[in-house]
Amino acid sequence: MHVRAAASLLLTGLVIAGCAHKPPPAPVAAIAPDPFGYLKRSAVCTVSPVTTGPAGRSVTMAVRSDDGLCAVAVSQPDGTAYASFLLQDLPEHGKAFIHNYNNQTLIDYTATTAYAGPDGFSVSLVSSDGGPRTLLHVATTVDATGVPRPAVVTPYVAPASKGSAHRTTTRSHRKTTRTTKKPQSS
Repeated sequence: MHVRAAASLLLTGLVIAGCAHKPPPAPVAAIAPDPFGYLKRSAVCTVSPVTTGPAGRSVTMAVRSDDGLCAVAVSQPDGTAYASFLLQDLPEHGKAFIHNYNNQTLIDYTATTAYAGPDGFSVSLVSSDGGPRTLLHVATTVDATGVPRPAVVTPYVAPASKGSAHRTTTRSHRKTTRTTKKPQSS
């Protein structure tokens, strides 16, 4: 009888320990929804866990510039998506898109095709409880291995006209003649 009671207490303790408040899971490379079937995923997409520092929260991302996106998913401490968000600083060598899906806030980044080097941007996340905004810095390292450079398009320049570039204007002088009628004699 004492063995059953001890086992029951141990099992209850394990169940309660499993319900304890845990920190939110670290963001991972997210699989964003693709409702139209045209979103391309980058061949390389590695996302680090979010770190908190004096300047706010930050995450690093390694991505290939193959015109595919790489996404990071973040959520509030209670596990829900942020109520709103704002792209604070734009990426210089790509584009970012932020949206909510499945109780997560997804941040998609697509590097400019064939670009290689560093890039980054900042997102201001607004919590649903009206608390202070959370600033998230996303630092990206972009790789262009095996990505063909797009063809350079030369703009069309119209050939110069055959006439002179200097325009002259001629004025015509009109000679005015005045005629007077002689009075008729009767």
